[in-house]
Amino acid sequence: MKSRQIYWEDIEVEEEIPGYDMEIDARRMVLQLSGSQDHYPIHFDRNFARAAGHEDVFMSSGFTEAALVRVITDWMGDEGWLRKLRLELRRQNRIGDTMVCKGRVASKYVQDGDHYVECEVWAENQREGITTPGRAWVILPSREGSQR
Repeated sequence: MKSRQIYWEDIEVEEEIPGYDMEIDARRMVLQLSGSQDHYPIHFDRNFARAAGHEDVFMSSGFTEAALVRVITDWMGDEGWLRKLRLELRRQNRIGDTMVCKGRVASKYVQDGDHYVECEVWAENQREGITTPGRAWVILPSREGSQR
């Protein structure tokens, strides 16, 4: 199924990028660990996590990164290109949290014939506030054409 396509000319600086939220529960954690094959005990062994100084087990960095990538790729459409993503894993998303993933357009510009949109993206939860701030650089198609 082809997604709705947005174009560089249609984007306004400061506009919100639609996000989503998800409940972090034991089932989601088990499925995520199984699928990623990330078997580091800090993500499933409460005693290990606590001995390492954490309050409890928490979602992996790969899961959090994928959640933020989804915000951008759902928004940019099939002809958009996620050029670069940077994030900072500052706090944790744990069982019982509602993880909310959001974004906002920070700037837009043309460079070497490509139409860039720089976006702020982040994950947050009710316990910690923003857990994972990030930035994404996206190349979008232009109604006037581009070099891509």
